[in-house]
Amino acid sequence: MLPSANMDSPPISDNKMDEPSPSVAESALSKFEDRTRLLNIERHVSCEAKSFLDISLASRSHHYISKHLENVRIEDVPEDVGSPVKGSFSNTPNLNSFDTHLIRTEAWEALKRSLVYYRGQPVGTIAAADHSEDALNYNQVFVRDFIPSGLAFLMNGEPEIVKNFLLTTLRLQLWEKMIDKFKLGAGVMPASFKVLRNPITHREELLADFGSTGDSSLAEMPDCQRGMRLILMLCLSDGFDTFPTLLCADGCCMVDRRMGIYGYPIEIQALFFMALRCALIMLKQDNEGKLFVEPITKRLQALSYHLRTYFWLDFHQLNVIYRYKTEEYSHTAVNKFNVMPDSLPEWVFDFMPNQGGYFIGNVSPARMDFRWFCLGNCLAILSSLATPEQAAAIMDLFEARWTELIGEMPLKVCYPAIEGHDWQITTGCDPKNTRWSYHNGGSWPVLLWLGRYVGKQARKFQTWSIAGYLVAKAMLNDPTHLGMIALEEYQQAQPCLRRSSSC
Repeated sequence: MLPSANMDSPPISDNKMDEPSPSVAESALSKFEDRTRLLNIERHVSCEAKSFLDISLASRSHHYISKHLENVRIEDVPEDVGSPVKGSFSNTPNLNSFDTHLIRTEAWEALKRSLVYYRGQPVGTIAAADHSEDALNYNQVFVRDFIPSGLAFLMNGEPEIVKNFLLTTLRLQLWEKMIDKFKLGAGVMPASFKVLRNPITHREELLADFGSTGDSSLAEMPDCQRGMRLILMLCLSDGFDTFPTLLCADGCCMVDRRMGIYGYPIEIQALFFMALRCALIMLKQDNEGKLFVEPITKRLQALSYHLRTYFWLDFHQLNVIYRYKTEEYSHTAVNKFNVMPDSLPEWVFDFMPNQGGYFIGNVSPARMDFRWFCLGNCLAILSSLATPEQAAAIMDLFEARWTELIGEMPLKVCYPAIEGHDWQITTGCDPKNTRWSYHNGGSWPVLLWLGRYVGKQARKFQTWSIAGYLVAKAMLNDPTHLGMIALEEYQQAQPCLRRSSSC
């Protein structure tokens, strides 16, 4: 059976919860020994001596996939839309390009069963095909979750579904979007969509939920250009913000429930940075496109400086923050966000190794969220938001804190988990996000899962887990596939950073 989408990953110490309570001295000694054991970690070395940083991505990232999309032709997406999962995509999978190992074959079969069709053409994949649980909204095409599916098809030389998906979401973007009598902005994309089929009239229609190919012909289509401009107008519009980062409410990113991320979560900022860089490449230099070039360039320079300077944490910077002075008001202020040193959590001093560093979760006035968020940091590497030194430091952190961040299972989505009174206040006593579960420090398995613990509401046959496995195997077989989603180093704005001496 393929792994589920997420699962609980209780810490080692939880295995002893039913034993008699030790004395205070024994308890203190036990905690000290446990912490020492966790921090004295055997260093893991990569099985590949050659770093991904040594791989030239310049020609691959923009031009490689264009070869696959040049000859793709599909009909314009009609006004009314199509059938639920149907048959199988005739060209999927092309198993000749992948190892015919049983698990991989099973994964491709599961992925093609998840395809959703509209008027005979695949337009996406349903979120999960778990018939043992209530469907809820997992029978819809999640726009976010389709990304690994799209990458799997691209790496297998099948770009048609990706093109269909993009054109379908662009059409949905143009719909008038109302939530509780409030009209959303024109550029807002749907969170998911579903294909409904009327059994009487046999007509198909889309029901939208608004909760990299480098192919120049696709990007230059009027619909694509208009869609990019609408999104940029939303993101670059003037407002009351005093920072170049994007303000984000709780529950408005991959962590889609209350988890104390209100403000400027690193995941959103890394995605924003990546989107601006892609827009700068793909926007046509016509009268309308030229209007965005200067705002994008200025925003990228300010955003990269802001994130690399104020979100970055290593051993040196931790010491600087620990010695911050407060209530500084002149232009020479070092503590620009007036963060109180006493707000530093105790765990971060033990967690931060001499080698390594990471982008912290959030920075806003008088507040720094020092939690580690996996997705934001990995996207920072892919988008080159992180400098080469910072990217190497993030990988050093993985190596130094392997037990805490990976252990015997995949990466934890964040570290550490919120628990106790903090969990009650921050999550509103969310039973789905108890400590070490789901978004609250849970593991999201693709390759390393042992199958011992399964999340309380995890779904079997969740499509992005299946696609994630296929993408990971494809990248291991051919590391140059990374060029599909990685961008070259961004060198236009390099702040003067003091790199951790151990990196």
